[in-house]
Amino acid sequence: MKRLNRIVVAGGGTAGWMAAAAIARTLGKAVSVSLVESEAIGTVGVGESTIPPLVAYNRLLGINEAEFMRATQATFKLGILFDGWRDGTDRYFHSFGLTGKDHWSAGFQHFWRYGLERGFDRSYDDYCLELVAAMSAKFAHLPDDRMNYAYQLDSGLYAKFLRAMAEKDGTRRVEGRIARVELDGETGHIAALHLDSGEAIEGDLFLDCTGFRALLIEGALHAGHDDWTHWLPCDAAIAIQTESVAPPVPYTRAIAHEAGWQWRIPLQHRRGNGIVYCSRYMDKDAALDRLLSTIEGKTLVEPNFLRFGAGARRRQWHRNCIAVGLSGGFMEPLESTSIHLIQRAVLRLIRMLPLGEISERDVAEFNDQQMADMLQIRDFLVLHYKVTNRGDSPFWRYCRDMEVPDTLAQKIELFRETGRVFRRNEELFAENSWVQVMMGQGITPAAWHPIAEKLPDEELGRLFAGLADQVSRTVAGLPEHAAYVAHYCGTPDSVKAA
Repeated sequence: MKRLNRIVVAGGGTAGWMAAAAIARTLGKAVSVSLVESEAIGTVGVGESTIPPLVAYNRLLGINEAEFMRATQATFKLGILFDGWRDGTDRYFHSFGLTGKDHWSAGFQHFWRYGLERGFDRSYDDYCLELVAAMSAKFAHLPDDRMNYAYQLDSGLYAKFLRAMAEKDGTRRVEGRIARVELDGETGHIAALHLDSGEAIEGDLFLDCTGFRALLIEGALHAGHDDWTHWLPCDAAIAIQTESVAPPVPYTRAIAHEAGWQWRIPLQHRRGNGIVYCSRYMDKDAALDRLLSTIEGKTLVEPNFLRFGAGARRRQWHRNCIAVGLSGGFMEPLESTSIHLIQRAVLRLIRMLPLGEISERDVAEFNDQQMADMLQIRDFLVLHYKVTNRGDSPFWRYCRDMEVPDTLAQKIELFRETGRVFRRNEELFAENSWVQVMMGQGITPAAWHPIAEKLPDEELGRLFAGLADQVSRTVAGLPEHAAYVAHYCGTPDSVKAA
């Protein structure tokens, strides 16, 4: 049996080096890894905000957290603060934590909702440790991983960090542009990548990490693409970096405007800023003016203009090519899922890596699982636009009135009527995420599970008081986030600033 042992990664950046580092670190000498990239080709490089699964990914690869955070100028992230998404003046927080205490038959939101009827009007937010800590700008590692967190990082520095690790583990980097993709005349598989230098890079399995260009999966193999821009209409962004003007907070901000939203992401050494917008309702000049008029601190780089369309490659694995990262599809960065989808594709491939010939059963299973991830994330993002009271601009009226996928409509109406949320098939966003966002966007469930009524008012009051007190006491004992970062993984400049 001919073994599949030559893996070629086309493209660098975050996607390419995440793939190369994980494969080289976990499979060792079982396969050879070559990565082709050109210094002349830039990367998108604005993925600065992440979600908690990256913590587990780095641990899997044996990465020292403090060293990684120092190298990427990272801070901790406990969630996202949403400004103006419901009516233009509101704010709510989507945290990475759990809220309150669930019963096996019903989530905590049912007890909280029943409590409103009984006169207990304390905010749902007060029962979530990560949320209260974030709003207090505090953080620390707690025993038993009781604080769920992610990172705010410089993705370009992360790629550089992973490159050093991958090359140490045996990955061969090849400099050059891909001029032509050679296909096998009999199988239709990719046989080699021909570079502009004339060198040919042969392989058994190819990972397309060429970004939006998708040179292999679409350019050579025509895997097909599903367009989701009618549900996620934002199709452009401008990113810019500024000096830090305040200590970094442990959360990202997503600030809605009349044709999309803006982000603010605090790192140790700077702040990442950007505006996402729909070009049908806002032109590039207006978007740039709005961004520049709202940023704080001196700009460090020229604005980076990006165009994109939400959607997914119909086949993420086609023949002997797997799309990783933007080549496999894109959904705007609203919930920081881009790096996560890279991670999912890489780990899924490692689990399904063929020994010899590629099994079509593996390919079908990979594609089903990858598409399920993307559909579930798509629905969660669409939720932010659809469930709104905003009607102050053509963009928001379009979003408010648009038809949404049946899967999302069912989830929204189930929660609106009953307060129930169900997580399916290892879905990325758990029940608490859906509850926080749906309530933050303006939905208060009409009903609750009858199990909540089993508690008399006195016992219900003790439950609420005890949970809130535990959260507040824990947060009171936490250090300031900026000071903790400076002590744990800070550079000399960040230590001085803190």
